[in-house]
Amino acid sequence: MWSLLGLLTILQNVLPTQLLSLLHSLWQSLQDSLTPYSYFDVPEFLGSAAVEPNALYRHVQLYLQRSLLVASSPPPPRLTLSLPRSASVSGTSSSPTAPVPHVSLSPNHSVADTFEGHRAVWTHHADTLQDSLEERRSFSLRLPKRHAATVLPAYLAHLAAAADHLERSSRARRLHTNAASPTRAWASVPFCHPTTFDTLALDPALKARLLSDLAAFAGGAEFYRRTGRPWKRGYLLHGPPGSGKSSLIAAMANHLRYDVFDLELTRVATNADLRALLIQTTNRSIIVIEDIDCSLHLTGERVIVFTTNHVDGIDPALLRPGRMDVHVRLDACGPHAVRELADRYVGVGAGHEMLDAAEDAIVRGGAEMTPAEVGEVLLRNRDEPEAAVTELAAELKARRRDTDDDDALRQWELSDGSPTKKGRKGLGWEGKVRILGRLRSLTKSDSGRR
Repeated sequence: MWSLLGLLTILQNVLPTQLLSLLHSLWQSLQDSLTPYSYFDVPEFLGSAAVEPNALYRHVQLYLQRSLLVASSPPPPRLTLSLPRSASVSGTSSSPTAPVPHVSLSPNHSVADTFEGHRAVWTHHADTLQDSLEERRSFSLRLPKRHAATVLPAYLAHLAAAADHLERSSRARRLHTNAASPTRAWASVPFCHPTTFDTLALDPALKARLLSDLAAFAGGAEFYRRTGRPWKRGYLLHGPPGSGKSSLIAAMANHLRYDVFDLELTRVATNADLRALLIQTTNRSIIVIEDIDCSLHLTGERVIVFTTNHVDGIDPALLRPGRMDVHVRLDACGPHAVRELADRYVGVGAGHEMLDAAEDAIVRGGAEMTPAEVGEVLLRNRDEPEAAVTELAAELKARRRDTDDDDALRQWELSDGSPTKKGRKGLGWEGKVRILGRLRSLTKSDSGRR
């Protein structure tokens, strides 16, 4: 044995490189002709640039994770279990909605599958690139050589159908943000936002219109295919900071059960970088772009949400249908939104005198507060419902634009039900209004938060 190894070492040093390559190719061909198996590689990304995701890799990943790894017999010798921290706090082990760990095949390990009486073996590969912490991941499939040509197409169709069903029925969705990495453009965490259309304080007519439009889009696969239109829908959300743009996006994602790709344009240096990011987004996703001024060419069941605080600054050519199909103006709270927020936050329903005063300040006085501002007032008084709605009414009174005297607050202060009449400690309501005005001037910000 040692003499053979020594001879091989000598030959490597003596023989020309071209001859060694030829001998290696001949040896590889001999091995391939003698092996009873055919091998198929499924890389995570396509091409040498590793930019465009391989949809088949995602299908294999889902299929193995949900259908094969836990139920296979015998089980794989090594599995990787993971549970994000954000998921671990959303449930308990005794709860029926306790989070389930993510199961994946460990690198360089294999798992067997059976399809129509034929044995298929999947192996997971993860190779670290030189001078980099990036990994190139792939799966390899081994099938009997004499049946591979007939089995492979049917097996891949079965795998894709199973993966699509699993992806649609899965409750796990993710929030993706663009990361500063040349080969892995997106980083993701579980999407656990609680806002839904049921909890969103939105004008009922606007809410119904949005729900109808989203339903038509999600169920429109055949229509988009028949008409040749790209299966995408663009929404422009515009309004001042705190008007609820982020909450509406979360409600849309929860309603459609789509992943969210939050594209931070300040991290994008060139148009080529932007194209690479968009290529790596997946179907059934919402792509969120703030302060957009570019054109996107995407297809494949995607909702694209553009947000801006200043719609007047956008090129009118970008506002046309096909780019931004639905324009949604999110503004200050109307009476309906104030009632809904008060009921949800502190349990005070319609008909309360202070809510009537607050609504009067909005309707007759032109007072304006965003949903975020109303929510903050109610949140800090959530243990005292009467104080919450009274402070809200006082704040809206301070923001009135008309000059009419509003006696509702003064009448409330002198009534038997008022906190001051009951001996509640604190300043009078005129003093509170003055303090609220000072606080508002100190906390006003021109930040660009959504």
